Amino acid sequence: MIVFDVVLVALVVCLIAAAVSVRVVRQFERGVVFRFGRVLPEIRQPGLVLLVPIADRLQKVNMQIITMPVPAQDGITRDNVTVRVDAVVYFSVVDPVRAGVDVQDYMSAIGQVAQTSLRSIIGKSDLDDLLSNRERLNQGMELMIDSPALDWGVHIERVEIKDVALPETMKRSMSRQAEAERERRARIITADGELQASEKLAQAAEVMTEHPAALQLRLLQTVVEVAAEKNSTLVLPFPVELLRFLERSTPPETTAKSTGAGASQPTEPAAGNAVPTLTIRAQGAALATSHEAAGSAQPQWGGLPTGCADPAWQP
Repeated sequence: MIVFDVVLVALVVCLIAAAVSVRVVRQFERGVVFRFGRVLPEIRQPGLVLLVPIADRLQKVNMQIITMPVPAQDGITRDNVTVRVDAVVYFSVVDPVRAGVDVQDYMSAIGQVAQTSLRSIIGKSDLDDLLSNRERLNQGMELMIDSPALDWGVHIERVEIKDVALPETMKRSMSRQAEAERERRARIITADGELQASEKLAQAAEVMTEHPAALQLRLLQTVVEVAAEKNSTLVLPFPVELLRFLERSTPPETTAKSTGAGASQPTEPAAGNAVPTLTIRAQGAALATSHEAAGSAQPQWGGLPTGCADPAWQP
């Protein structure tokens, strides 16, 4: 009975020692063993790891790519604009021994370096670079963080600037600038269209000048287009050539006599009418008074003769 108890106690002690000595390292982890406080150069790979009881201590290091958001940092750009920028850092451990020995907390160290680098990038860059040239800034920030991280056994995979927060006044100024730029482009496009249209119209006028029948065909086409709308009123343009033909066919006006006999005289006013009338002749589209006698030195006002004998005549 005593022997059985001893064997049972020994078995329990062995089980406890085995439980303490055996560790499981997962696939994405690596094990760093400290024996009496000194690190062993051998890195324990994934799987079962046997340790010496009481003497060994195992520290597991995660080898996955870690995503660390960088808190938003307030800064002033090189062109004196206050902005608020946040970013994200992707990194992984490449040397578990250095990550576990050379730095106390490598994740906290990477976070502090990332914040400092982000503020430095903001101060060295213009606002336009932060908004449109982020790829170059990401590469510069990655180099700034990766330089000290290599000494800690950490490799920076990628750095991304997520958002750039601008003041409301700056947003309004940028919107006005964009609106003015759009308006400028619209005016240039409109002016370019007018220029091209004028060139085409000039070419069309030259063709119609060489072929007068083309103008008549264009007139008939316009009439057809207007008539197709079922309008109650049809506007028919009068050919200019016909007006020119009538002008050439009209006999020249007889020259007025130098004695002034052809000058029109005001007629007698009608009963109850104090203003006399003048005989006015029309030639073509121009109107002229008949008071054009040669040698007349009397001044005129408003196209009507002055100094008439009738006392009721007033300009």
